[in-house]
Amino acid sequence: MTTATTAASPVDAGRIDAHLAAFAALTEPGGPGCTRLAYSPLERDAHAVFAAHMAGLGLTVSTDHAGNTVAELPPDQAASGPGGLPAVGTGSHLDTVPQGGGFDGIVGVVAAMEVAEIMVRQAVPHRRPWRFVAFAAEEGARFGQACNGSRMAAGLTRAADLAGLTDRDGVTMAAAMAAVGLRPDLVDGSRWRPDDWFAFVELHIEQGEVLRSQGLPLGVVDVISGSTRLRVRVEGRATHSGGTPMHLRRDALVTASECVLLGDRLARDPAHRGVRVTVGRLGVEPGSITTVPGAVEFTVDVRDVDSVRQRDTARALARDFESLARARGVELVTEVMADTSPVILPGWVAAESRAACTELGLPYRVLPSGASHDVQQIGHVIAAGLLFVPSRDGLSHVPDEFTPTDQITPGVHALLETLRRLDGTTR
Repeated sequence: MTTATTAASPVDAGRIDAHLAAFAALTEPGGPGCTRLAYSPLERDAHAVFAAHMAGLGLTVSTDHAGNTVAELPPDQAASGPGGLPAVGTGSHLDTVPQGGGFDGIVGVVAAMEVAEIMVRQAVPHRRPWRFVAFAAEEGARFGQACNGSRMAAGLTRAADLAGLTDRDGVTMAAAMAAVGLRPDLVDGSRWRPDDWFAFVELHIEQGEVLRSQGLPLGVVDVISGSTRLRVRVEGRATHSGGTPMHLRRDALVTASECVLLGDRLARDPAHRGVRVTVGRLGVEPGSITTVPGAVEFTVDVRDVDSVRQRDTARALARDFESLARARGVELVTEVMADTSPVILPGWVAAESRAACTELGLPYRVLPSGASHDVQQIGHVIAAGLLFVPSRDGLSHVPDEFTPTDQITPGVHALLETLRRLDGTTR
């Protein structure tokens, strides 16, 4: 891997390491990896660490009703001139999937903390307010829907929606938010005002292998995949495994297995090139060795950069799943858990990132993102950009997720220079 940086970089690798270690320590016991779920006490503890650091730098810190924590550095009075200018911003999220890693999202928050520290310590001139954000509940692992804090900031998820989002224990998102001291009934008031913002740029690990395989330190993202998530429940009949002959069985797991394989075949078909279909959760009832499975519930995640093909694929899967169920004599119900469109990021924001990379002598590649990100949601309100740093072996959402600090620091430097360029831009 080529690790490009400049001798003049103000980024402090030691501070980055310390922040990453502090967040990694906030995890459910037992491991492996890091587990800090959306709207859990541990997630709020992580936000408190972020808030305390930013307050210590002299920034104004607030938390909205969605749980997003925002720290603001005001503009230089001498540089800003008469009348307030809209802000530039950066940040990411602090929650994880179960037994995930310590870099997905966290790198972007740590980058925001380091950029803020550089701006304060070096008294860097700036015309606009700079805002640093730790979004809440980005991961969809708990409630099915991803990017919840940023969706509420964008007005895409409203207070009325929160009771309909539940985790596997039946806890609604509204109840989980209230349990950690938030006010889910007031989240509609947390929507960002477009006039308050100029641009937002997120730094994130790639969660893929393009940068690593090509020896490049940075990626500038031009499009983010959409995601349609389905919950499928198959109802058969639970009977004794020894007493029920094969021709009389209504085995829910057999049908569910055929559905899983059908999704895999469809995604590998050349006609669907670019689509990704994943079954990431499957529960079998009653779960006894000697009982024919009577019910199975599983999830399907359909991702694509083509919004029409994304939705067509999800509908085709639901239709074909129903045909398989009828052939097996079982009942099947499919519901849409969440649906997010692909987003093409504004070219002018990406152009500032490309120019920053070139100025710093950092090679980069323009590439798509297969994963969802908070900028995908706030991009509905303000202009947004996304920078990638490499992921070792392309791994993410697993304990082995890792990006060495010497590959994070160039990304932080490029982020800083992108924000400085945006700070001086007038559109």
